[in-house]
Amino acid sequence: MSQIKKVEPQVKRMNLNVSIELHNSFKAATAAQGLNMTDVLLEFIEQYVTEHDQAGKKPKGRRK
Repeated sequence: MSQIKKVEPQVKRMNLNVSIELHNSFKAATAAQGLNMTDVLLEFIEQYVTEHDQAGKKPKGRRK
């Protein structure tokens, strides 16, 4: 029986300092929409890079 290894995409962790109040508000807002903070931030980052990248290349991000 052969073992198939799942290949995980390479990722880079980012840390962000925000006030506790902003963190709690953001977490509540995303949860109210049934979303999580990471997915919302990744979508924003991808959108921002697409709009501001001179070459117009879309970076590879985490997808479900």
